[in-house]
Amino acid sequence: MKTILAYGDSLTYGASPIKGGPRHDYEDRWPSVLEAGLGGKARVIPEGLGGRTTAFDDHLANVDRNGARILPTLLASHSPLDLVIIMLGTNDLKPAIHGSAQTASHGMRRLMQVIRGHFVEPGQTVPQILLVAPPLIGETDNADMLMHFGGEGAIAQSREFARHYKMRAEEYGAAFFDASTVAVPDPADGVHLDAANTRAIGEGLVPLVKSLLGL
Repeated sequence: MKTILAYGDSLTYGASPIKGGPRHDYEDRWPSVLEAGLGGKARVIPEGLGGRTTAFDDHLANVDRNGARILPTLLASHSPLDLVIIMLGTNDLKPAIHGSAQTASHGMRRLMQVIRGHFVEPGQTVPQILLVAPPLIGETDNADMLMHFGGEGAIAQSREFARHYKMRAEEYGAAFFDASTVAVPDPADGVHLDAANTRAIGEGLVPLVKSLLGL
């Protein structure tokens, strides 16, 4: 059986777009949907943390949100791995982080470097990598949430994710998927997804993952 690590933020965790709302049911989270779609031929390990960035510190948080710093520990605890799927970058658009889709793509490049550099012992196999551009940030009446992510500028920057992430994937021979082609944010906060759109990411990934892993 193949093993896949799904590495992400609150969209992978299954956070509700409703403030204080419950986490999406396990079966509605995209890693669970992807695993179900692979028909028992692979297990998908969900590693989603709200607020996680690609490779940058968030000093307002009470947990380590720097994706590059924690990734080596997760690679070690879950290895051997056949595929690592990374969907991060939305939190990078916060003005307090850096606010740029291009810089987020550089963070994704750093994560690929971490993965490629981690499995260097004799006999170890480097897992394949799949970069996923996150869904777009959308219009919302929740002004606090929108400004937290950078206002109208964040909406514009989110439209640049796919272009920059595809370039990074091509640089490193990784696979690429644009989640905005299958999922849109809930207007309740303009960032997080309802259950149907969360499931849609997992469903959208199934054919690509089957092809990558020969399933």
